Amino acid sequence: MSSLVPLPAHVRTADGSLPLDGLSVVAGPSEEEQRLAAVARHLLGLGAPAGDRPALVLALDDAAGPGGAASPERYSLEVSGAGAALTAPTTEGLFRGIATLAQLSTVDGEGRAVLPAVVVKDAPRYPWRGLSLDVARHFFEPDVVERVIDVMARYKLSVLHLHLTDDQGWRLELPSRRLLTEISGKGEIGDGVGGFYTMDEFRRLQEYAAARYVQVVPEFDMPGHTNAATHAYGELVPGGQPTDRFGGEEVGFSKLSFDLPETEPFLRDVFGDIAAATLGEYVHIGGDEVFTLGVEEYSRFVLLAHDVVTAAGKKVVGWQEIAEVELPADTVVQYWETRKDTAPLRRAVAGGAKILLSPADRVYLDMKYDADDARGQDWGASMPPIELRDAYDWEPDAAVEGVDPDAVVGVEAAIWSERIPDEHTLFMRLLPRLAAVAEVAWTPVDARSWEGFAARVARESTGWRDRGLTFHESPGVDWA
Repeated sequence: MSSLVPLPAHVRTADGSLPLDGLSVVAGPSEEEQRLAAVARHLLGLGAPAGDRPALVLALDDAAGPGGAASPERYSLEVSGAGAALTAPTTEGLFRGIATLAQLSTVDGEGRAVLPAVVVKDAPRYPWRGLSLDVARHFFEPDVVERVIDVMARYKLSVLHLHLTDDQGWRLELPSRRLLTEISGKGEIGDGVGGFYTMDEFRRLQEYAAARYVQVVPEFDMPGHTNAATHAYGELVPGGQPTDRFGGEEVGFSKLSFDLPETEPFLRDVFGDIAAATLGEYVHIGGDEVFTLGVEEYSRFVLLAHDVVTAAGKKVVGWQEIAEVELPADTVVQYWETRKDTAPLRRAVAGGAKILLSPADRVYLDMKYDADDARGQDWGASMPPIELRDAYDWEPDAAVEGVDPDAVVGVEAAIWSERIPDEHTLFMRLLPRLAAVAEVAWTPVDARSWEGFAARVARESTGWRDRGLTFHESPGVDWA
């Protein structure tokens, strides 16, 4: 199937096609099933149905999907000249199948919009298929984030992780700590004005994502990467003087001090507020690149943040460094630093933690595409450029030696915005590599091949051009 990204688990083509002209969409009576019927009509460009034309039937069915699959996102799709049937055990599965239908839609030799005859039995490899988007170094308005979500939904990604705080800015208004955005919502790297999301905007973003079956996981990064916090609240600094605004790219210089009397109330306020405002299951507590704290003090930060988040009914995610702490079971540890010893990750898994894979040498999409890529990040010889094939040709089960694959919850790409000042640059760095990561996270490894993916992603570029999305024309792909 030359148009499908990510490639389904099982696909069988047949002769014939189903014309879309006059096609009706039939769905169950629930509000969500009816909404999904409208989504299908929109994505397939369907006009008014004709009474004597075949139908696309959407139905809930526990038997849908590949044999033995248990994912709630599994689905079955059958298209013939007589009509089409999409079944799934959940409305989430129906939505994933609609995404496949949208990619299948094509034009035949007579110029008619059609669906080719096909049988699909599909389910994701991992439940967590994500993108981490840094809106702290450079701020992106809600409409830009919505366009990112639309691309994610097309490629069946399920999690948008928003990096909302860093040294350069604080991007979410909080009822308990107004100065964070009144003071540190302004500015970003360089001379930009920055910005922040109001609580209403944040809720609308989550609802927009949820309508596309994408869960938003917000991150407040602590106890490092905290200059925006100490710029707004001087009482978080020994001596009581607010730090200066920071607009550079350096990392690792900022921190909170646990024993200051204002620190614990601050942590309880901000993590309590974000947990209360989060519609999804998870809150990310950060924890990375804290170079100037001892192990004992760092552990106190991690465990306090963990306690506040879980007391509010949310599950905890943190960067790889939190594996140095004796974590409660079911904490999700996000692996990123491929140059570090992974023994702490193995210890964390032995204690019941789960692993989210974001290896920087494969899925950090702000990195250079090649040596001549002037806008990309460059960590030197220890982290080479990441071309499209690098983002595609890797095996998650082998990413962390000695970790049981059953402990891996998924794969998440990351894009850091130090050198991404605008939407044009953002999509140039996301595409086409985000599509590669999506296929790694969805498609069984024995069904994947670089040659097949290169042919299919080339077809996707037509849609990117039509929607005005910039992308990098990676070598090895016939973008024409």
